[in-house]
Amino acid sequence: MVATSSKSRLQPFNYFLLFLVGGIFTLSTTLVSCKAPNTPEQAANASNKTDTNTKIKVLKMGYMTAGDLLKIKGVLEKRLNPLEIKVEWSKFAAGPQLLEAMNVGSVDFGFVGETPPIFAQASGVPFVYVASGKPGTGEGTAVVVDKNSSIKTIADLKGKGLAFQRATAQQYFVIKVLEEAGLKLSDIKHINLTPLETRAAFERKSVDAAVIGDPHLALFQKTGSIRVIRDGKGITTQGGYWLGSRNFVKDNPEVVKIILEEVNSVGKWAEANPREVATLIAPEAKIDIPTLELVSKRRFYTLRPLSQEVLSGQQKIADLFYEQKFITKKINVREATLSSEQYAAVTPSEIKP
Repeated sequence: MVATSSKSRLQPFNYFLLFLVGGIFTLSTTLVSCKAPNTPEQAANASNKTDTNTKIKVLKMGYMTAGDLLKIKGVLEKRLNPLEIKVEWSKFAAGPQLLEAMNVGSVDFGFVGETPPIFAQASGVPFVYVASGKPGTGEGTAVVVDKNSSIKTIADLKGKGLAFQRATAQQYFVIKVLEEAGLKLSDIKHINLTPLETRAAFERKSVDAAVIGDPHLALFQKTGSIRVIRDGKGITTQGGYWLGSRNFVKDNPEVVKIILEEVNSVGKWAEANPREVATLIAPEAKIDIPTLELVSKRRFYTLRPLSQEVLSGQQKIADLFYEQKFITKKINVREATLSSEQYAAVTPSEIKP
């Protein structure tokens, strides 16, 4: 896969960037095929990997600010070392920024919520849905106000300022929450901020209300300084997706399968050991272990099949965003998927339908 210039690939992405916090991403060097092993140990390792046709020397993984278990545990490095593939990790505040980087070739693979891919596809980003994450309990995202606020219900938000980041899963959550109260997004004053900016604005009391997600939500709840107006319990969500650059996935099915195998394996361990997860993440997240343990218990880490039902659910969200003019182009989610043969090649047997 040859990295193209950011200038040529950013043209269809301008509309998407209107909703993002600007960032400068360094393009990786041109990728070439793997070298043959040149030591007995490397040869032995390579002999365990038959018919590998990987076309990369560096795997560029994107992850969110709070940390990533795959990165911390180093499992991809262990699996890919025999193939002489290095792993580079890039940290992002949220899904839109990760997809911005994928568009310019700075990221090959990463996990985002259900909403960023819709905006990205409408803007021409060349990604594909590779696997689906399981939805959490819903308790990790909420509309919150200061504990002394006069706002008591979602209906009270009419005409008030609500901070959340557009083009993220928070936008879909807000739409559904407002819908329950008979309101539309136009009935509130939307303040478009990243999660970190939202937290800071809320702490300064410069916004009436905010959508806060974990781990920030758990931290606020620990202090007792907030009141939750509505969390995500009972609101249908897609659970997020593992996405890859189309060319990367097409050219490196063996690597993609290894990634998904490790995601699911680490996920099983994480769901059974929330305390250990918290202990592992705490140094990088710089958050206390009890708070992170609560965060871990609110989410699931394992994969589920990328079924027609899952894709139909994603299409409904895309159609809703088009109807409400959040995107200017009607999209077909299935145009950002692989062929059945390609999915068979990259999907671990334990998560196939």
